[in-house]
Amino acid sequence: MIPYYKYHGAGNDFVIVDNRGKTFDRNDVDLIQTLCHRRFGVGADGILLLEDHPDYDFEMVYINSDGSIGSMCGNGGRCIVHFAHNILGIIPDVNNIRFLAVDGEHEAKILENGVKLKMQDVNEIGKRNGLTFLKSGTTPHNIQFVVNIESFPVVDEARKIKAKDDDPKGVNVNYVENKNGIFYVRTYERGVEDETLACGTGATCVAIAAHDEGLLGDLPAQAGNNFCKIKMPGGDMRIDFERTGDKSYKNIWLTGPAIYVFKGEWNEGERYIPRFF
Repeated sequence: MIPYYKYHGAGNDFVIVDNRGKTFDRNDVDLIQTLCHRRFGVGADGILLLEDHPDYDFEMVYINSDGSIGSMCGNGGRCIVHFAHNILGIIPDVNNIRFLAVDGEHEAKILENGVKLKMQDVNEIGKRNGLTFLKSGTTPHNIQFVVNIESFPVVDEARKIKAKDDDPKGVNVNYVENKNGIFYVRTYERGVEDETLACGTGATCVAIAAHDEGLLGDLPAQAGNNFCKIKMPGGDMRIDFERTGDKSYKNIWLTGPAIYVFKGEWNEGERYIPRFF
């Protein structure tokens, strides 16, 4: 039996496993796909493994629902911080949390109503697939500003972009509408190969791109930062940041919910997903 915990960060949902004993095989694609399947498994956008690390509070391993090793996941990062503190009790200081992810070190703070997660600096904003392009850590994002975002065909349009992208893994695509200074965002995520209810790295990239294009204006500084409010189908997020150069940003903090849903046990031997040809 595999104990697991179901979490979501603004509707971006995960199965979290305490893997400090190295009992979960991250290369078992069939198991991962079954766990994440919304009909034949628990149902999730991905798997989060919490593992020991000698220099950090823990290490986070993110695996996409298709079984591929994922890039950095901001919503997952917030959820696993909450898990480490509230479930495992391994966080000594809620204001000074350090963990390792695929894109390097992250800091975090646990708040009364969520988790504040420090993202990697952004040092370049460019073009790819004819759209604004930037990365949050190692996670690539295209951004397109649209109107009538509620009815925009996100999946169909994003798959056209993915089909022509040079990276065989594809690119995440964010569609954005500015409504009175609040940015409404819908995201297609690679590895999930569908729209998700929220994307933390996507929200981060949208905020930086919006500021770079002058859409935030000269906002009053709060704690030395500019900020951007993001609304996604699954919930709200806030991104604080400092601009350090023409296309560079630092001290980027993503704040949003981290919700513990339930605990369960998975019978490792029971796997069944019908394959149709």
